[in-house]
Amino acid sequence: MHAQTHPLTSAAQSVAESPMVSVIIPVLNDAERLQLCLQALMQQTYRRDRYEVIVVDNDSENKLAIAQVVSQFEAVRLVVELTPGSYAARNRGIALAQGEVLAFTDADCIPAADWLEQGVKALLATPNCGLVAGKIDLFCQNVHHPTPVELYESVTAFPQATLLAQEKGGATANVLTWRSLFEQVGLFDPVLKSRGDLEWGQRVFAAGYRQVYAEAAIVRHPARDSLAQLYRRTTRLAGGQYSLRAKTASSWLDRNLAFSRMLLQNLLPPLLFIWTTFGDRRLQGWRQKLAVSLVMVFVRYVTAWELIRLKLGGTPERI
Repeated sequence: MHAQTHPLTSAAQSVAESPMVSVIIPVLNDAERLQLCLQALMQQTYRRDRYEVIVVDNDSENKLAIAQVVSQFEAVRLVVELTPGSYAARNRGIALAQGEVLAFTDADCIPAADWLEQGVKALLATPNCGLVAGKIDLFCQNVHHPTPVELYESVTAFPQATLLAQEKGGATANVLTWRSLFEQVGLFDPVLKSRGDLEWGQRVFAAGYRQVYAEAAIVRHPARDSLAQLYRRTTRLAGGQYSLRAKTASSWLDRNLAFSRMLLQNLLPPLLFIWTTFGDRRLQGWRQKLAVSLVMVFVRYVTAWELIRLKLGGTPERI
C-alpha cells in the first residue's frame, strides 16, 4: 500500500498559513501538573486562533479537581472517557477534534513555547509525512541532587529518535500527525495500556508514510524520582509489551515463544547495559553509575515478575 501525499505536506506551503491544530491531553488524577501543562499551552507562539486544547479525563477519582483546573482556561474543552486507558481517552479526543493536525502530549508534560510552531513546521516541511515525534526533555526535581531513579530515567526514558528508528513510532507525550491518518490506518488500540502509540506508529509506517524526529519541537517531562513510581511505570510497560505480543502472535506456539524470549531477556543480568552505563559521560562518578545499574536490575526483575503474573491470568495495569 502506498500513501498519497497529503495536500498540506508540500514543502512549499508556508507555515504562516497555520493549519488548525487540536491538542489532545489525557489525564488521570493529576490536576496539579495538568495546570502547568495548560499554562504552557496558553503561551504558545502558534496563532492562538488556530489551535484548540481538549482535555480528556479518564475517569479520575476527583473529577471536580480536574474540572476546576480546566475552568481556569477559556479555550480548553473538557470531556470524560470512562473506558480505562490513555489510548481510549485519546480516541475520545480525536472524535471531538476540529483540527487538521492533531498534537498529543500528556498532563505531566510542559510544552516549550514554540512546541506547536516547530512541530507543525516539521510536519509541513516533510512530504508524505505521517508522524512527527518531538524531543522529550526530562528534568529532575533537584538537578544538583538527583535520585538514582531520576538518573536512570535521564539516560533511558523517552528516547524518541531511537523509538522512531527502531520501533517506527513515538511516545505520545510528544507526537503530531494529520487527523486524516486516523481515518486511513485506524485509531489507537484502546485495549492496550502501554505501547499503543508505537503500535499505531507501526501502522502509519506500514501504510507508506514518512516519519520524522523534530529536535526543535520540545516538551519537558519530570523524571520519576522513586522506586514506587518506577515500579508502576515498569508494570504498565510490561503489560503493554505482553498485550502487544499476544495481539500480533500468529499462533499459540508463536505467542508462547515470544513470552519465553521476553521472560529470558529480563531474567538474565543486564551486563551490556551495566557496561555501557559505566562508560556513560552523562553520569558523574562510579556511585551514580552503580546506582543506575542497580535500578536497571530492579526494572528487569519487576518486568519478569509482571510477565509471569500476566501469563497466569492477571490483567495489565493502567497506571
